Amino acid sequence: MCGRYAASRGPEDLAGVFEIEKWEPEEVLAPDYNVAPTKEVYAVLDRPLKDAESPEPVRQLRKLKWGLVPSWSKTPEGGARMINARAETVHEKPSYRRAFAARRCIIPADGYYEWVTAKDERELEVEGKKKRQRKQPYFVLPADGSVFAMAGLYEFWRDRTLPDDHPLAWWVTCSVITTEAETTPLAVAPADGPYALADIHPRMPLMLTPDRWDAWLDPARSDPEDLRELLVPPPAGLMRAYPVSTAVSNVRNNGPELLKELEGPEEGTLF
Repeated sequence: MCGRYAASRGPEDLAGVFEIEKWEPEEVLAPDYNVAPTKEVYAVLDRPLKDAESPEPVRQLRKLKWGLVPSWSKTPEGGARMINARAETVHEKPSYRRAFAARRCIIPADGYYEWVTAKDERELEVEGKKKRQRKQPYFVLPADGSVFAMAGLYEFWRDRTLPDDHPLAWWVTCSVITTEAETTPLAVAPADGPYALADIHPRMPLMLTPDRWDAWLDPARSDPEDLRELLVPPPAGLMRAYPVSTAVSNVRNNGPELLKELEGPEEGTLF
C-alpha cells in the first residue's frame, strides 16, 4: 500500500523532469517529508486548459487532495479511505473505473514510507494473541535518486451545498495505484534485511518508468484492456530501502530529518 510518502521537489524541478507546460504559482506547495492522506499533493496530468480555444491536452502540474472522491459520491467523507487503488481491479471497481479510463495522473515523490508487516506477527495480531508492536518504518526510493513517479488517478467532485462561483465548489482528488510488492532483491538493502520490498509489506505503489509516462497520461487512450498493459511493475533492481526514525509515524512530524538513514531498526521495533 501507500499511506505516507515524501515530496520535496518544487515545480521548477518537476517541470524539467516531466516536461510540464503549465503550472500556477498560487498552487505551489512547500516541501513535505510526511505526506499523509487528505493532504494537498502535486500531480502531473495531461488535460486541455480551462477556457482554452484549443482542445489539445496540455501537460500540467496541479495541486490535488490525496483521497479520491468519486464524482457520483453524495459527500466527500469517504475520500480518506480511497488513497490507494489496486492495479488488479482498478478497471472494474465503481469508484475508480471512470477515472482509470479518462483521468490518469502521475504523483511525484522522493519515495514512500512503509512499516514492516511480518506474516507471523500479522497473524498473531489478528487473532488477538499478541500485543501490537511498534513497527519499524522504512523509506523506499529509486536507487539512483530519481523522482519516484507513482501511477495515479484523479477525479472531480462538485459540492452541491456551495454556489457555482465558490472557490471550494469543486474538489479535485487523487488516488495512488498499488501492486504486489517485488520479491526480487533490492538494488541496495540494509545489511541485516529486509532484502526485498515484499519482506516489508505485500503491496507497493506502482512506479512508472519514463518510457510509460506519455502513454499513461494520454487522455486519448481509454480502452481498459489497452491501459491495463501499462500496469505492469517496473523492472526489478531499481529500488533501495533503509530504516528511518519512528518519528515519521506521527503525522505532525515533518522535516528532512525524517529521511535520515539509520544504521539499523530502532530498539523495541518489529523486524
